[in-house]
Amino acid sequence: MDLRDYLRILRRNWILIASATLLGLLAGSAASIITKPTYTSETQLFVATQGSGSINELQAGNSFGQARVQSYVKTVTTPTVLQPVIDSLGLSETAAELGRKVKATTDLNTVLITVSVVDESPVRSAAIAQGVASSLVKAVEVLEKPTTGGSSPIRISIVTPATAPSAPSAPNVQLYLILGMGCGLVLGAVGALLKSTLDNRVRGEDDVRTITSSSILGGIPFDPEAESKPLVTTTGDRSLRAESFRQLRTNLQFAHVDHKSKTLLITSSLPGEGKTTTAVNLAITIAETGRSVVLVEADLRRPMVGEYLGLDGNAGLTTALVAEADVNDLLQPWGSHDLFVLTSGQIPPNPSELLGSAAMKDLIERLASAFDTVIIDAPPLLPVTDATVLAQISGGVAVVVGSGRIRQKNLEKSLQSLELVDADIVGIILNRVPTKGPEASSYGYYSYDSHSSDVKNKNQVHSAKVVGPRARRQNRLSEAHAHEFNDFEVERELADTQETRAPSRFPL
Repeated sequence: MDLRDYLRILRRNWILIASATLLGLLAGSAASIITKPTYTSETQLFVATQGSGSINELQAGNSFGQARVQSYVKTVTTPTVLQPVIDSLGLSETAAELGRKVKATTDLNTVLITVSVVDESPVRSAAIAQGVASSLVKAVEVLEKPTTGGSSPIRISIVTPATAPSAPSAPNVQLYLILGMGCGLVLGAVGALLKSTLDNRVRGEDDVRTITSSSILGGIPFDPEAESKPLVTTTGDRSLRAESFRQLRTNLQFAHVDHKSKTLLITSSLPGEGKTTTAVNLAITIAETGRSVVLVEADLRRPMVGEYLGLDGNAGLTTALVAEADVNDLLQPWGSHDLFVLTSGQIPPNPSELLGSAAMKDLIERLASAFDTVIIDAPPLLPVTDATVLAQISGGVAVVVGSGRIRQKNLEKSLQSLELVDADIVGIILNRVPTKGPEASSYGYYSYDSHSSDVKNKNQVHSAKVVGPRARRQNRLSEAHAHEFNDFEVERELADTQETRAPSRFPL
């Protein structure tokens, strides 16, 4: 994967990453609240050699003092220094326990010793730090005292007395929040990568391109009302779904330009990806251009075309295949355009045998000779073999892929089954594509309807000027007159269409 793939994964899972970052921030905040505050008090001591002399003697004494400082730093946490502090302050800790609170440091090439004490009480931390410094002064004086008598060559002085801190040194709330947010961000990114690796469902165009080199004919946007209103004729001519099917129609014309056959098989890998609604709406959209279209319902296992279009499905394809009636008598016109539908008919016990018969091939050839476009709604590829049987007698196959409904391995397997029978795969139709997010960006689902916006603005201006019941009645009358004129035009077109349609479209 390249950088764009990683960015796409992060964009696709931005909610997960944001949630993990927020949880990390909350965890850091909770940790800072739960942690007991501690206070740090410091004191500083200066180590010097006693006596005076030449410059060389002073330099030698300074080097001697620096060498001894490292030993004094180690001495701070010994019982020799800490036990007198415990006795003087009446502490309950042992020397070892108090040593974990005390820390002594020194800078390189200096004779300064810094003693810091961490405690839950600011006053007690200052008292312990001051007591440790005083105890160290006495301990060094005893330890460095010559055995022959006399004073110690080392003198330690407290240069910075310990004071009670006004603010706690821990917890560092800002640091806790930054660490929590950073850990949450990292965990969210790792979770997004793991999710993308484990969940290999096809969600967009990029996922399809990793599987096949077939053309992507178009994307149908997700519409929550599609189940209750599956036809584009019920969503309006300027809806996103209607416009996407018009774009699909245009892309199919260019993708199918080199094909002599007029038949197009619509199928999918699994049920529920929307292949039937795609076939129906595509047939309606092509018929709107004035071309003669026949929609063949070849899904003899779960037929839905008749239910969507409100047509009788008792007699249809199976009736013609068993020669109980001629196909001329079984075609049902639909709508005001030159669209005919051949429903499934009675569900047979042997769908695959009927669809692979010579009668089915002759029927498709007859339909192709009489109509400009033949669209076949076939069953899914993976559950049954009906679609692969029909693909051998179809001019081209378009595979519908439901976004988020199928895994990549299933799509790859279904395309391989078509390649095994030398099917001509025209392209892929993405269905249920999100209108927002990274998967929708490649299609650009934008609304472009200047007429409706102009009308809306005019109506707003008009309603601001004309008010009252009389004006409303006048507007209703004007709208009713316009509807009557439109209805008259539609009826005249229907009459002309019915006159031009012949009862039989097939040469006998």
